Amino acid sequence: MLSTIQPPRYLSRFPLRGRTKSRPFQSLSSAQPVTKTSFAADQSQILSIRDSLLNRHLSAVELAHSYLDRLKQTEPHINCFLHVSDPDKVLKQAQDIDDKIERNEEVGPLAGVLVAIKDNICTADMPSTGGSYILEGYRPPFDATAVKRLKDLGAIVVGKTNLDEFGMGSTTEASAFKVTANPWDLSRVPGGSSGGSAASVSARQCVVSLGSDTGGSVRQPASFCGVVGLKPTYGRVSRFGLMAYASSLDVIGCFGSSVADTGILLHAISGHDSLDATSSKRVKCSFNLKLAEVPDFTSQFTSASSLKSRPLEGLRVGLIRETVDAGVDSGVKSAIEGAATHLEQLGCVLKEVSLPSFSLGLPAYYILASSESSSNLSRYDGVRYGNQASSDELNALYEESRAKGFGSEVKMRILMGTYALSAGYYDAYYKRAQQVSFLLQ
Repeated sequence: MLSTIQPPRYLSRFPLRGRTKSRPFQSLSSAQPVTKTSFAADQSQILSIRDSLLNRHLSAVELAHSYLDRLKQTEPHINCFLHVSDPDKVLKQAQDIDDKIERNEEVGPLAGVLVAIKDNICTADMPSTGGSYILEGYRPPFDATAVKRLKDLGAIVVGKTNLDEFGMGSTTEASAFKVTANPWDLSRVPGGSSGGSAASVSARQCVVSLGSDTGGSVRQPASFCGVVGLKPTYGRVSRFGLMAYASSLDVIGCFGSSVADTGILLHAISGHDSLDATSSKRVKCSFNLKLAEVPDFTSQFTSASSLKSRPLEGLRVGLIRETVDAGVDSGVKSAIEGAATHLEQLGCVLKEVSLPSFSLGLPAYYILASSESSSNLSRYDGVRYGNQASSDELNALYEESRAKGFGSEVKMRILMGTYALSAGYYDAYYKRAQQVSFLLQ
């Protein structure tokens, strides 16, 4: 499992302050789980932390100290964060949790869990720049709904992570401020656009993190950094407080070191939100949409030790022919074939299927995403939103503010989107891309 991979030696987990050698952090999950789940607490850092806090094996302050110390030592090499929370505030929140536990008061299921937030997700009283100079210094007066829900459950925000500007990129090299390194090899990129969020979990600078996904920005960096990344179904998580790139595609996603932690995090942020008209009140059950509460995504998790040798016996899996055809990189092809072989060993029945329209997905995505970004980013003009350039004339003020505030990747996508939406080409590009997108669903 990806969650069993350990970082390189120079990023090994630091011992907790004040702990004896007989109680290292890795062994703190020895007590029974404190929630009604069918998997062991040692499969989840979140459950392990909660179990240890409630059984007085560990204090929230000790835990916070450990992660802050680790972040301080590793951050100069990795550059995951654009902003790190004031350590005193983090420790104060941790102390409040310890005080509640000492008084035998109830604490939230995420109490003491340190969470990193991608910098295009708004956080009150903390910078939220979207990785762009045009929003440098911006501090929202509110929390995004997903962030608020995490805080309400006891999570502590440790900082804001680096990203490609407004989520447009796949390496973090399009960030206006810095480039994040891959914790496994500092000469390589962590993926993107949520590269900072993926790398921070991989480097054990936080327990879990939030990112955003428009066309792979959670899934790709999770793969690069060896962590679990999950892109929810559109509407499952409120987008209120997420800086818009392509509104019909944007979702807030989750990173964790295990499937269990990612499922717990998703459960915490899911659900309908009156502040987001596109958030769903419905979940899909047996191919029928019906009103339902947010399901417990961890309820069907099973401990690996309790599984039989072929736990996926009889499950049918389609192998898309177009993903292994000519033109696909040999490394990618071998990885797909290796995964298929592994699934067969677990009992799956594989059947090759063809999706003739598969190759149209990428061009349709670029047209739709660029067109929507052209519209969404028009608000950053130095008057309504964004840092303002100095000019005596209004049109020049718009031009200077946007020219200085946006990076080259964002400018290119705005130009592509504006072109696709122009009167002479709307039907030929944007409308056709929408039709293709509908066919691919």
